[in-house]
Amino acid sequence: MKQPGRLTRFQQSLPAQAAIVTSNLNRYYLSGFLGTAGTLLVTKDKVFYLADGRYFEAVSQKVPFAKAVLVKSKGWDELAALCAELGIGQLAFEDLEMTVASYRALEKAMPGVSLVGLADALPRQRAIKDEQELSLIQKAQSVTDRAYQELLNFIRAGVTEREVAHRLEELMAGFGGQGLAFDTIAVAGTHSSQPHGRPSDYVLADGDFLTLDFGAAYEGYCSDMTRTVAIGHATDEMRLVYGTVLEAQQRAIEMIAAGVSCREVDALARSVMQKQGFEQYFVHSLGHSFGMEIHEQPGLSQASEQTLEAGMVMTVEPGIYLPGRFGVRIEDDVFVTQTGCINLTASPKELLIL
Repeated sequence: MKQPGRLTRFQQSLPAQAAIVTSNLNRYYLSGFLGTAGTLLVTKDKVFYLADGRYFEAVSQKVPFAKAVLVKSKGWDELAALCAELGIGQLAFEDLEMTVASYRALEKAMPGVSLVGLADALPRQRAIKDEQELSLIQKAQSVTDRAYQELLNFIRAGVTEREVAHRLEELMAGFGGQGLAFDTIAVAGTHSSQPHGRPSDYVLADGDFLTLDFGAAYEGYCSDMTRTVAIGHATDEMRLVYGTVLEAQQRAIEMIAAGVSCREVDALARSVMQKQGFEQYFVHSLGHSFGMEIHEQPGLSQASEQTLEAGMVMTVEPGIYLPGRFGVRIEDDVFVTQTGCINLTASPKELLIL
């Protein structure tokens, strides 16, 4: 089995003779093997996977491009011995992930080795998704879309936020989801003005907005989607707010392409809000990258200094929240290309009144 291209790219950009990868997500990203412990040692032309007795056999079978090394100690003894054998004098490590205690133990175990932080090298590489990653995200999003479509048959006045959230999670599992990408948000009535409110025993009533923010996990990758629906009827003000959020999202999606400033996409969405007098009620950033984690870099925000690149997967999720009254958020996932973007979210966005 040929090693993944993402691992080869990491080898080509090493800031030292070798690097260790100890965090679960980054180790899985580079090796394709998901375990709760282990160390990946990567040089310019070799790969070693240090694993204890729980994972050694599985690593030997499932990571054939790496040499499996059995770890028997609780510290860094095997790693130190291997580095000495390979003549490694400079070693990069995940300084954004490793605890101070682990770093001190590593430093003590290898006194003659210079330790260099990887900084955000792996998060930056992970921002650009390859074909396999995009396929897994699409699968997760397909689960999410199907669950939402089926959930529409369940939503009605008289059920609680908690019941809606529970049913949605059941549906995602039933359609192939392997867990939740994050805690499900299901908030209605005055609760919908809280962007990250938690489901409660509030009973949905006629005239409420219900905002749902949810996502499925599949093979280690996430989806992220938000829809807002009305229960029974919607007032003219509710329709205006909803239409403003939808226009802001559509305009932003039209602007997204490789080379475009993240800050300018956010600013465009805010300009739509401003025309209707709602800009002050848009209280979070326009969106964020995601993949193995639900929040990755870059973000579509007022503070961002980054530029979109082809291969990024971004959420676009404008919202308006009128305190103590109601809120609206609409969120899609898009794949950035050289000339625009591809919307990965299939569910319709016209205002639904259930």
